[in-house]
Amino acid sequence: QVHPVESGGGSVQAGGSTTLSCLYSDYIPGSRYCVAWFRQAPGNEREGVAGVRSDGWTLYTDSGKGRFTIARDNAKKIVTLQIASLKPEDTAMYYCAARLDTNCNPASWLAYDIWGQGTQVTVSS
Repeated sequence: QVHPVESGGGSVQAGGSTTLSCLYSDYIPGSRYCVAWFRQAPGNEREGVAGVRSDGWTLYTDSGKGRFTIARDNAKKIVTLQIASLKPEDTAMYYCAARLDTNCNPASWLAYDIWGQGTQVTVSS
């Protein structure tokens, strides 16, 4: 596996919840990686939602605070993103990305260099 692999997207009713999963790898054996979730709606810029360091420390952008919860299982190499109280404006392609564990701030997607293909989340009202 070269890139992160996202799963768990789909169509969800507003007010519901969903959990996205990201399976990542040891891209450079022995290195530590930040993993973060980003999203991009049609016509919008890609924006960060949340990131998690290799030690489990989590970081949220303003967009991600409140209804988003990121979690990491280093043994399984999975990072999940739970989204609660879904709104139609949460409709977007959600991407998982990784970078070396030096600055995990997900505020800028440009800082992340290993990307998955994305998983679509569509919220209907």
